[in-house]
Amino acid sequence: MRIRSSFTQSIVLFFTLLIASQVFSYYAVYNYALVPSLQQFNKILAHELTFVLQGNQATDEELEMDAPLRRRVLEQLGVTVHAVDSPMANEFKHAMTIDLMSEEMTDELGSNTEVRLILGEESYILWMDIDALPGSLIRIPLSELQEEDFAPLFRNSLIMTLLIIVGGWLFIRLQNRPLRELEKAANLVGRGENPPVLPEKGATEIRSVSRAFNQMAKGIQELEEDRALLMAGISHDLRTPLTRIRLATEMMSPEDSYLAEGIISDTEECNEIISQFMDYLKPVDTQTFQVIHLNDIASDIVSSEGGYEIQIDYHPEPKLKEVSGSPIAIKRAISNLVVNAVRYGNGWVKVSTGMTADNKLAWVCVEDDGPGIESDQIGRLFEPFTRGDTARGSEGTGLGLAIVKRIISQHHGSVSISNRSEGGLIAQVSFPVSKNGSR
Repeated sequence: MRIRSSFTQSIVLFFTLLIASQVFSYYAVYNYALVPSLQQFNKILAHELTFVLQGNQATDEELEMDAPLRRRVLEQLGVTVHAVDSPMANEFKHAMTIDLMSEEMTDELGSNTEVRLILGEESYILWMDIDALPGSLIRIPLSELQEEDFAPLFRNSLIMTLLIIVGGWLFIRLQNRPLRELEKAANLVGRGENPPVLPEKGATEIRSVSRAFNQMAKGIQELEEDRALLMAGISHDLRTPLTRIRLATEMMSPEDSYLAEGIISDTEECNEIISQFMDYLKPVDTQTFQVIHLNDIASDIVSSEGGYEIQIDYHPEPKLKEVSGSPIAIKRAISNLVVNAVRYGNGWVKVSTGMTADNKLAWVCVEDDGPGIESDQIGRLFEPFTRGDTARGSEGTGLGLAIVKRIISQHHGSVSISNRSEGGLIAQVSFPVSKNGSR
C-alpha cells in the first residue's frame, strides 16, 4: 500500500534510517569490539588451561608448579573438573554450543574442544569437552558476566530509540504545521472565503510558499472586490434605464396596452436576470453566520410557494438538529429548488427534512413528479447557464441551480439531484450540524 501522507512518509523514512543505523552499530560493535575481545578471552583462557593441565615440568622461562599448586589455581579461577557421567554433567547437556569459541579453543589447545554456554543460578557458565581429557568435563563459571548486566544495555537502547522516534515525530510535526495551515487557507479560498494572512515562518521553502500564497490570496480578494464593484455598477446602470422604460410604458395610452404588457414583462425579466447575476456573485461572510432551524425555513417556503393549484406535502423531522449559516442565503437556495419543482412538476411536490445516520448532517429534500432529466445531463445542472432543456423546458437564465450550488458550498454543505424511480426529480441539500446545540 502506497503511503501518500508527507508526515507518514517522513516518519517511515526516519524510522527506517534509525533501524538501519542501529543494525550497523550492532554489526560494528560485534565485529570490531566483541569478536576481538572474545578472541583475546579465548587465548587467555586457553593459556590458563594449558598451564594448569600440563603435567610435565615447566620450561626455563616458566615457573615450576606441582599438582597441588595447579589445583589451587583451578580453585581460585572457579574451574572444576567433572566426570561425564556425574549429576553435574547434566548441565553440560542442556548448554548451548558456541561455535566460535569451540574453534578458537581447539586451535589454542591443539585438541578438539567443544565449548558450551548456559545460564546458571548466579552467572553464565562455560562447559568444555576436551578430547585431551577423555571422560572429563571442565566447568568455568563466568562470575563477572551476569544476566542483569545486559538489562541496562537493552533498556537504555530502547529508551534512546523511543526518545529519537519521539523527537523525530515532534520535529516533523513542527515542520508540517505550516503546511496544514496552508491547506486550511487553500480550502477557504476554494469555498470563496477570505483566509487570514499566513505567518511566514518555518523552513525557507515553507516561507516562500506561504509568501506566494498570501500574495495570491490578496490578488484573489482584490479581484473579488473589483468584480463586486463592477457588477454593482452594471446593475445600477442597467436598472436605471429599465425603470425609465417601465414608467414610460405605464404612461402609454390604453390602445397600446398590449404592447405595454409585453414591454413590462421584458423589463421585469431583465431585472430578474440582473438579480440572479448579483446573487451568484455575492460573497459570503462567515462571521455573520447564526444558528438556523431548517424546519422553520422549510415551513415558510412551503407556505409561501404552495397554494390552491399546487399542494406541497411537508414532512418535517421533529428532532432535527440546528445548523449554522445565513438564513437568507439558505432560504434562497431551498426556495430555488421548490420553485423549480413547482414549475416543472405535474402538480405534486414533497418537501421533507431529516438527519443522516451519524447525526452529523441535517438535510432538506425536495421531490416532484415531473418529466425528470436525462442521466447524462444531471452532472452539468450546477454549471452556470446550463439548463435541462430537453426534459424540463428552457425557462430562466440557467443560474438558479448554480446559485444553489454556490450557497450550499459556502455553508460547507452538499447538494445532489437524481431522478426518482416513480418519475420526476429528487433534490437534497445537506448542512453540517451546528456545535452550539440541537432542537
